[in-house]
Amino acid sequence: MKRAPVTVLVATLLFAAVALAQTQMPKPGAEHKKLDYFAGTWSSDGELKPSPYGPGGKFSGTDHNEWMEGGFFLVSHSEGTGPMGNDKGLAVWGYNSEDRVYTYHAFNNFGEAIAAKGTVDGDTWTWTNEEKMGGKLVKGRYTIKQLSPTSYTFKLELAPEGADWATMMEGKATKK
Repeated sequence: MKRAPVTVLVATLLFAAVALAQTQMPKPGAEHKKLDYFAGTWSSDGELKPSPYGPGGKFSGTDHNEWMEGGFFLVSHSEGTGPMGNDKGLAVWGYNSEDRVYTYHAFNNFGEAIAAKGTVDGDTWTWTNEEKMGGKLVKGRYTIKQLSPTSYTFKLELAPEGADWATMMEGKATKK
């Protein structure tokens, strides 16, 4: 008779321990912390190459990047000027632990929605995506090369279906 209450007590304690373990808040990993390089306010300048996607010319902009509470996502608010006029954007950077890739989702006032996956190798970040433009598949590759804790260069390359990579944009960013 006395075994039933003890068994119930042990089962209750085990259930509580499992439930408590499952409610622990997850913590960002080392991969998330690598994105901290981009936190803060950055100013950028560069040049767009003329292409079927838009006119060429110089551009400048500012990105305000801050961590969302929890430390899993870096939120970026950007504004700038370029050959197509003023632009404003919102982006969210993260890391997908399941797929082991960095993620980037951006939206701007030109109606563009961009989703890219990234990797980092030493001081070089490489982001890739595929989109349809004018009904044709276009691959994108955005490369960031860290020069110091407060500056990096960047390059955007596009490869329309069946074509080689072509540089569309190059520039440099500096942390304020």
